[in-house]
Amino acid sequence: MSAHNILIVDDEGQNRDYLSEILSQEGYNVSSASNGKDAIAKLSQDAFNVVLTDLQMPELDGLGVIRYLIENNLSCIGIIFTGYGSVKTAVDAMKLGAFDYITKPFKADEIKVVVKKALDHLALQEENTYLKAQLKAKYKFENIVGNSDRMQKVFSLIDKVASTDSTVLILGESGTGKELVARALHYNSPRSQNPFVPVNCGAIPEELLESELFGHEKGAFTGAFRTRIGRFELANGGSIFLDEISEMSPTLQVKLLRVIQEREFERVGGIKSIKTDVRIIAATNRDLEQEVSEGRFREDLYYRLNVIPLNLPPLRDRKEDIPLLVKHFMAKYGQEKNGKTVSFGKKAMNMLMQYKWPGNVRELENLVERVLVLCDSPEADLSDLPEKILSGSAGDTSALPQIDLPESGIDLSTAVSEFEKSIIIQALNRSNWVKNRAAKLLRVNRTTLVEKIKKQKLQKPAEVKLG
Repeated sequence: MSAHNILIVDDEGQNRDYLSEILSQEGYNVSSASNGKDAIAKLSQDAFNVVLTDLQMPELDGLGVIRYLIENNLSCIGIIFTGYGSVKTAVDAMKLGAFDYITKPFKADEIKVVVKKALDHLALQEENTYLKAQLKAKYKFENIVGNSDRMQKVFSLIDKVASTDSTVLILGESGTGKELVARALHYNSPRSQNPFVPVNCGAIPEELLESELFGHEKGAFTGAFRTRIGRFELANGGSIFLDEISEMSPTLQVKLLRVIQEREFERVGGIKSIKTDVRIIAATNRDLEQEVSEGRFREDLYYRLNVIPLNLPPLRDRKEDIPLLVKHFMAKYGQEKNGKTVSFGKKAMNMLMQYKWPGNVRELENLVERVLVLCDSPEADLSDLPEKILSGSAGDTSALPQIDLPESGIDLSTAVSEFEKSIIIQALNRSNWVKNRAAKLLRVNRTTLVEKIKKQKLQKPAEVKLG
């Protein structure tokens, strides 16, 4: 690593020499200036990491040097030293942007420690800037892959909407990339330097979701041993992503509506209204208009959220993007696996193009990673594909449960609810009502299963005791 560059600014030559000697012994490249104007001339020509400047100097004082660093946005830390010991002036310098101050007479150890702290702080700033740039690049909407007409419309809409504060409702099946789009909207917006806070409304039990969203005060309920900040407070100045918004209870829907309208909320157990400046991005894989018509979702909240709807097409409706997506995921996972790459042969690619992709882009991504890990040859063939893709079972209706549809029609919601109830009871009985095991059988989170058990009002059958 190259040595750091230090600039010493002082109108007293003895001080400049003393500081130069101390810092040169530490391995730094040290330059000096006898006044503020000389310092600015050097700063305009060369790059420095730290500037140590005297406060009291003729023509241009130390505050002027610090002001120059700030106004010109230089990646340089300013440190003030003064022989007058004026704490007020030193504090003014720090308010202006100085990192620290030192009083004369100098102590060598103090100089070394302060400069080291300044360099560590500068390194942290540079790392944060780099990470934010990397994060923004990762979620640039151009990285949402697709050349199809439907995806080009999505890109165009993201481009128009990202720079605004308008509420966006992202609609699409599971696995289509709704959170990726939400992050693209945030990281390409003026709020990109502030937090992006995602919340999965379907994965958090109803009794906990309110506290997650709005926080709670100490003693608000049993177990609330301390005050907790909610997601809306954490997202202040940034964006909050409410995924699976259709799973939110009617009570919370009312409270969310107030946040959207009034831009304020109260913590659970609190009485103080808290203002919030948050952009709301919501998503669902359900038909919210149908949810409204069937009374499961508030109509007024729907219209508040549906300011700008953004529909993500399922992969089966943009199959021309499959080869491009395969190439994208192969490059992504190839980097993680020492540059290994595998191409798909013509027959294997044809099978990918014929498959219905019920899991959408997420399912394709998982397949590419699997092939990359397991395939030993440079080209994947039919033997490297899973059986369900070879059989095309995902698009075969004979594999689905057969239900006789009466001529008069059927209440779909009731039928789906009864079918879900039957499957859950089977899983619970098979696992002896051990919810963790039942959740694994159903491939859902335990919390999701518990919520469904409550919703269906299911109870474990009483054990029969033999006399």
